[in-house]
Amino acid sequence: MYLKQESLDNFFTLIDNLVGNIPQGLPSFSIPKEFGHVKSLISTTFLITGVAILESVGIAKALAAKNGYELDSNQELFGLGVANIFGSFFSAYPATGSFSRSAVNHESGAKTGLSGIIMGLIICSALLFMTPLFEFIPQCALAAIVVSAVIGLVDYEEAMFLWRVDKKDFFLWTVTSATTLFFGIEIGVLVGVGFSLAFVIHESANPHIAVLGRLPGTTVYRNTQQYPEAYTYNGIVIVRIDAPIYFANTSFIKDRLREYEITVDQCTSKRGPEVERISFVVLEMAPITYVDSSAVQALKELYQEYKSRNIQIAIANPNRDVLLTLSNSGFIDLVGKEWCFVRVHDAVQVCLQYVQTSTPSPKTPQVSLHNSTSFSERLNERLNRKDDLTASEMESGERERLLSTDADPMVQPLLSRKSHK
Repeated sequence: MYLKQESLDNFFTLIDNLVGNIPQGLPSFSIPKEFGHVKSLISTTFLITGVAILESVGIAKALAAKNGYELDSNQELFGLGVANIFGSFFSAYPATGSFSRSAVNHESGAKTGLSGIIMGLIICSALLFMTPLFEFIPQCALAAIVVSAVIGLVDYEEAMFLWRVDKKDFFLWTVTSATTLFFGIEIGVLVGVGFSLAFVIHESANPHIAVLGRLPGTTVYRNTQQYPEAYTYNGIVIVRIDAPIYFANTSFIKDRLREYEITVDQCTSKRGPEVERISFVVLEMAPITYVDSSAVQALKELYQEYKSRNIQIAIANPNRDVLLTLSNSGFIDLVGKEWCFVRVHDAVQVCLQYVQTSTPSPKTPQVSLHNSTSFSERLNERLNRKDDLTASEMESGERERLLSTDADPMVQPLLSRKSHK
C-alpha cells in the first residue's frame, strides 16, 4: 500500500513539473562588445564544435541511410557555420543537427529542407503569440514526444549486422549507445570517437603481413593462409606488408619478419633443393603506399641484421614514391640495385638460381652470399647462357643450369633497365 501511494505521489509530482513561463517575443539584435571571457571559453568552444560536428553529421548519415539518399557533409557543416554566425548576433545557442528535433521532423513525414523553413516560421509565430499556452504543458509530455520519435532511429538490424560482420564495430556501437544513454550525447560521442581512434591506431600499428606462396602452374604469388595449395621454396621467404610503413609499426614489422624465418621453415608444401636455412627474404612492396624516415632506418637495421646472418633482402614491385624514398635514403644502394625487381616471380627466380648453385655438394664449394664479386661473376656467367631451365627442373633442384634472359626477359633488376624515349 505504501509503495502504491509513493508511486502516485511521484506521478503527480511529475505532472506538476510544468514547462513554466516562457518569455514572449524574439531575441533582440546585438553586437558583442566585450571579449573578457574569450580565454576561459576556448576549451569549451572546441568541445562544443567537435560535438556539434559529430552530432550533426551522425544524425544526417542515419537519416540518409534510412531514406536512401546521398549526404554532402561539407554542405551540412557549411549550413551549420552560417547559422551559428548569424545566430551569434541574436544571443542564440550553438546550432547543431539535434537528434530529437531531427527525429521528430522525420517521423512527421518531412522529406525536404523546406520543412526546416516551415518549422522556423512556426517557432517564430509561437514565440510571438503562443507562449502563454505552453506554460501548463507537463515536461513529461514533451519527453514522451521526444522518446517516441527517437526510438525509431535505434536500428537493431544494424547492430545484428555488425555482430555478424565485425565484432569490433559491434563493440563500438554498444559502448557508444550505452554511454550516450546513461551519460548524455556529448560524453557518448567523445567516448565513441576515442574508441574509434584507438582501433585505428591499433590497426595501423599492427598491420596485416602475409607469407606468400606460388600458386601451382602460375607465376602468381598469394597468401598461403588464404590459398593452402600455394607452395613456398626452400631457403626463400616471400613477405607482403599490407600497409604503409612508418614509425608506429616498424617494430611490429621487424618482429614479424623474424618470426617468419622460423614459421616458413615448418611449412610442409615446399619446393626446390634442400637447404639448411633461410638465405633470402623477398619483400613484396606493392601494397606499401608510403614509408617515412623511421621506416627507412628500420629497414637498414633489418638489412644489417640479415647481413650478419648471411641473408639477402630482395625488393619487388615498389611504387614510384616508395622507390624514390628508398633510393634517396641510400637503402637501395645498401641492398644493391640488382636486388630490386618488377615482379615477385623475377626475384624468386634469381634467388632460386643462387640456391641452386650454392647447394653444398662434393664438387661445388659453399659460396658466401656477401662475397659480391664472385657471386656477381658467377650469376652473370649463368645468366648469359642460352639454354633454358624448365619450371620442374628449377623446382626440383636436379640441374645447376640457370634460367637465361632469353627464356624470360622480365627476369631483370628493376633499376638496371635502360630508359626508352
